[in-house]
Amino acid sequence: MELPIELSLEQEFSLKTYERQVKGLNEEQAQGLLLEVLRQLMIKENVIKHLIAQIE
Repeated sequence: MELPIELSLEQEFSLKTYERQVKGLNEEQAQGLLLEVLRQLMIKENVIKHLIAQIE
């Protein structure tokens, strides 16, 4: 199974949009945003693991 490792054009556009928004943040805001993104990635990982467990 080949995994897509490149971003789609839509994802690239979203990334550039976020990049512009992040450049305007101060250090405290950036740290808060980073922690929130990490929290959401962990939740995503948990959901994926749960869904895979349901299939098995």
